[in-house]
Amino acid sequence: MEKEGFTSNILESISDGVFTVNNDWEITSFNRAAELITGVQKKDALGQKCFEVFKSNMCEKDCPLRKTMKSGKPLIDKNGYCLSKAGSRIPISVSTALLKDENGVLLGGAETFRDLSELEKLRNELLSRGPHPVFESKSPSMQNIISILPSVAESSSSVLIQGETGTGKEVLARTIHVLSPRKNKPFIAINCGALPESLLESELFGYKKGAFTGADKDKPGRFALAEGGTLFLDEIGDISPALQVKLLRVLQEHEYEPLGAIKPAKTDVRILSATNRNLEELIEQNKFRQDLYYRINVINMILPGLKDRKEDIADIAQSFLETFSTRLNKKTAGFDSGVFKVFYEYSWPGNIRELENAVERMIVLAKGSILTKDLLPPALLQSIQEKKAVPEAATVAEARYEAEKDCIINTLNANNWNKTKTAADLKIDKATLWRKMKKLKIEN
Repeated sequence: MEKEGFTSNILESISDGVFTVNNDWEITSFNRAAELITGVQKKDALGQKCFEVFKSNMCEKDCPLRKTMKSGKPLIDKNGYCLSKAGSRIPISVSTALLKDENGVLLGGAETFRDLSELEKLRNELLSRGPHPVFESKSPSMQNIISILPSVAESSSSVLIQGETGTGKEVLARTIHVLSPRKNKPFIAINCGALPESLLESELFGYKKGAFTGADKDKPGRFALAEGGTLFLDEIGDISPALQVKLLRVLQEHEYEPLGAIKPAKTDVRILSATNRNLEELIEQNKFRQDLYYRINVINMILPGLKDRKEDIADIAQSFLETFSTRLNKKTAGFDSGVFKVFYEYSWPGNIRELENAVERMIVLAKGSILTKDLLPPALLQSIQEKKAVPEAATVAEARYEAEKDCIINTLNANNWNKTKTAADLKIDKATLWRKMKKLKIEN
């Protein structure tokens, strides 16, 4: 009896729900956590069939406890859901085991179940919100952006974000929005380079019923959807000259005309733009309007490539590890040290997006809790090997430095380090020779 009381106290103290059944599937014990998760009182559960109390999607055809009773093997962390007494759906993780007496006689089975509601909530949040709204860095190359970020976010001025593909331009745009007075209004993003001109115009400004064949009802555009908030125009360097004119009017007059409308609509939207193209070169080629450039470029923020902010690689990789471990429901503890060695050697032409894809791939393929180098994309590893095999070419300045130094040393050796004769052979005066020796660190 004393042993049974001790066991009962342990079961009552743990946070996982636990119940046991006899060979007739009748509940013989039901701990406090099981009461809290299901909403069913212990007194109402005891003696009842387990499937009448623990209403799970696994009960009828895929009961873990039935499988364990039949095979004699425990099951660990099988995911499913059960219904509470109030009828709400509760995501759970179930583990099962046989219940035997001291002589090995089968008495029934035991099932523990864990409430995954908070984890499910976090997973759904990660899936819905897109890039993480926090923008932090330890890199000196990012300090200028971070230092002006609060002021930029507080203002209503247009911002042009520039940088290579995959550097996090949309993440920065979302961060500006989240930190701004408009944070409770919509953030609407559109990739201007992904749509043809005719479709992009209707996507931006919307259209009225009857504006064209198939327009059987009014459709609001992105400007209307972003009203009071922020509109992010990604790849703005790809829009046509005709659409540039219409966008310029919106920025100047704060109004636009939906397709088929007879009067303009007023708009209160902050414009954030981004591009990986050189807009000044496009202006010189008459492919981008200079007046529009000045309108969208009130504040300019240039994001460095990942190769220029390697101090952040570990933190960014860890953030992606946590995100994808949650999304994919994988138990991942961290990276092997060899992985970071590769991370720091690689040039990351795809920048943060490439790192994100690499981490996701590793988590998908991982069998254990530690991510190892062999899980990295083969192309990434091959690039590192090729870089090691081919010595890096010297710059013109470095080649000139070494050539001049060798020439002077060879001439000095030929003249037994007589400075006067050496200067004469090199056709320079002695003072110039001394200066060059000092600059080239040639010591007698």
